[in-house]
Formats: sequence, C-alpha cells, structure tokens
Amino acid sequence: MFSGCWASMLEWPCDMERVTCNSRSMFSLVVISHAQMFREEASIIQQLFEAGMELFHLRKPQADDQALRQLLNAIPDQWHQRIAIHGHHQLMHEYDIRRLHFTEAHREATKEDVFFDMKAKGYNLSTSVHALSALQILPGCFSYSFFSPVFDSISKQQYKGVAGEGFYLQEEQKAVPVIGLGGIDAGNIRSVAAMNFDGAAVLGTIWNEPAKAVANYTSLLTQLKRTHTH
Repeated sequence: MFSGCWASMLEWPCDMERVTCNSRSMFSLVVISHAQMFREEASIIQQLFEAGMELFHLRKPQADDQALRQLLNAIPDQWHQRIAIHGHHQLMHEYDIRRLHFTEAHREATKEDVFFDMKAKGYNLSTSVHALSALQILPGCFSYSFFSPVFDSISKQQYKGVAGEGFYLQEEQKAVPVIGLGGIDAGNIRSVAAMNFDGAAVLGTIWNEPAKAVANYTSLLTQLKRTHTH
C-alpha cells in the first residue's frame, strides 16, 4: 500500500488552501454539486471557490451537454482547473478541465489500460466505491476514490451509513487516498478525520439550503482547522 503524504497524489492545484493533519498528510474538503440545475447556482459555486473551495465535483446525471455548457460558461475560467466532471467527459475538450470522475459501474465496465492511458496523458482520475473490500483493489491510475455512505446520507435518506462507533480506516485498506462521503456536516466532519479518511466530500449540507451554502462551507473549514491545530 501507499505511504507518506497523500496530498501530492491528490494533485490539488498548488494555490489551494489545505488543512494540515499533523505531519502525516493533508485533509481535503470536496464539494459535490446538487444533482439538479437551479437558479443562481453558478454564482454560488463562484462564491464557494472564492471562500476557499479546493475541488468541485460537477455531477448532473439528468442534464444534457448543453445544460452543462451553460453552467460552465457562467463559472469564470480561472476556476475550471478545480472542477471534476462526472460523465459528459467529452466536454473536457472544450474547457480547461483535466479532472474526470468515473462511477463504480463505469469503472468496472472499462479496461484498466484505458484509465492508465488517460492518466499518462495528464488527466486526473477519480472514482467511487461502496464496499471497503473494493478500496484495496483499486488500480493506481486513480488519484483518489470516494467511499460512501460514511454516515446516513443527508441528500438520499434511504442510504444508511456504515461507519459505526469505533470505525477506523486502516492504511492497508487503501490502494489510493480515500475521501469519505455521506451524511457529513459541521457536527461530524472531525470524526471523519479521526476515522483516517484522507478527506471528506459534502453535498446535502451545502445544497439543502443554497442561501446558506457559503456559510455552511465556511463552518466545515472552521471545524477542520480546530481539529488539526489540536
């Protein structure tokens, strides 16, 4: 398995603010988009970037290419390098986007050589898993993987968390850095770090109240900084 500082493997843009986690690594905070388009979304996304958002996963499973173009065109170009797109990968040729996310089903249906070839061409690849056993066998072409659900999901109430009391993600369980996802908010994000995840991804805690998206994001950062300064 891997050792050392995961942050270099996650390949964040060099000007990002990251939260240190002792001397072992850096803990990353990722925001995933709302699944549906809504008014003022691009403005809120820009405000999140300005507030320090290091990485934004653009996931719109029901949207077509043109709807994605309209959203991306409304986000200043300077932030595009921090956007990872789920599906709609053909849009990477039109924008300065080098981050591509693959669902578990897409990953399992694709030969590993395809991913290694993309990585060799400079693309930053990520994926998702929903079983701990799958984390150990992920190929090294992926820079990181989401693992979910950690806690009961905020946005999908039928998804129940798997991280019970005493849960700890062992280093030998990770073939790549692992980002926890599912039910994460300001009240429990410090627990995610204590469980030895390499980062946290949030969705419902940001988008359930779009008017409070930036404030809720800032609250998450505040909690993380309190954790890592102790």
